[in-house]
This record gives sequence, C-alpha cells and structure tokens, in this order.
Amino acid sequence: MLRWAIIFFIIALVAAVLGFGGISGMSFEIAKFIAIIAVILFVVSLVMGGMRGRGPRV
Repeated sequence: MLRWAIIFFIIALVAAVLGFGGISGMSFEIAKFIAIIAVILFVVSLVMGGMRGRGPRV
C-alpha cells in the first residue's frame, strides 16, 4: 500500500513540474490518503502483535 502512495506522490511531482495543477493536487491528495491508511494499518498491526505477545517457551 505504501508503494501506491509513493507512485501517486511521484505522479503529483511530475504533474506539478509540467504545470498540471489539478492533476498534481489530486494525485497528492490520493498519495496522502493512502499513506495515512498505511500508517494506521501499521499501528494496528503493532498493537495486535503486542497484545498477542509471545507464547510460553517449552
């Protein structure tokens, strides 16, 4: 998912350089949204992994 955020960010940068303001803004917003979702999923997986913990050693 983070890969898609990076791709949309690069599209936004290229569009900004070429002067396509609307496309640049939209691509940046998509990249920002996907990056936020990726961070939220990362935090959730950290919490769930911490709650589960390690099993007893045998």
